[in-house]
Amino acid sequence: MTTTLITGANKSLGFETARQLVALGHTVYVAARDPERGQRAADELGARFVQLDVTDDESVRAAAKHVLDEAGRLDVLVNNAGIPGEFKPHSEWTADDFQAVYDVNVFGAVRVLLEFIPLLKASDHPVVVNVSSGLGSIGTASKPDGQADDVPHWLAAPAYASSKAALNMLTAQYAYLYPELRINSADPGFTATDFNHHRGVQSIPEGAEIIVRLATVGPDGPTATYQSRDGVVPW
Repeated sequence: MTTTLITGANKSLGFETARQLVALGHTVYVAARDPERGQRAADELGARFVQLDVTDDESVRAAAKHVLDEAGRLDVLVNNAGIPGEFKPHSEWTADDFQAVYDVNVFGAVRVLLEFIPLLKASDHPVVVNVSSGLGSIGTASKPDGQADDVPHWLAAPAYASSKAALNMLTAQYAYLYPELRINSADPGFTATDFNHHRGVQSIPEGAEIIVRLATVGPDGPTATYQSRDGVVPW
């Protein structure tokens, strides 16, 4: 049976991804910072709960030990935990505001990768999905009108967008360093979640579609790619 861990899985895209993967027969670990919310989500999904705060080294280390002790390996890792940062005029943002976003969206993913790669290497078919965003596409952001068919809902969000661009580079770098992994970035699209006050044009199941697709790639499936449900997204 495939053992999967999803960070930030107690709500929204993480929860829906867990729901779909449980339905496909995965043993899913719902990883969440809040024990009460995480356990409640796991119980509702028929999944397992592990407490994990991606901003805390010891928490990530303890979660990896918990999965190792229970399952002996990890087959699929979904780095889903992320934050948009404060909603305020960009002229008021400070370096500390950027740091807070990066600590979750970039350094959090690094902490999780560093601790769980040994467990993934114990799998016959290890897979990693980094949940990115179309806003992390430098190719799209650099176009004169700031928009493209592949990322139709582009907007300026320097901290969040640059953190997702950094996450995409982690995908490319780790795919090179660990060729035995299938590791890809997923762009869920403009999905109606609390991130955007539910203004997105896609449902949460629609947004989770590409995450699930990349979480279930075969051993000869893609790696070092950046994809949405509609196809490849420009780096």
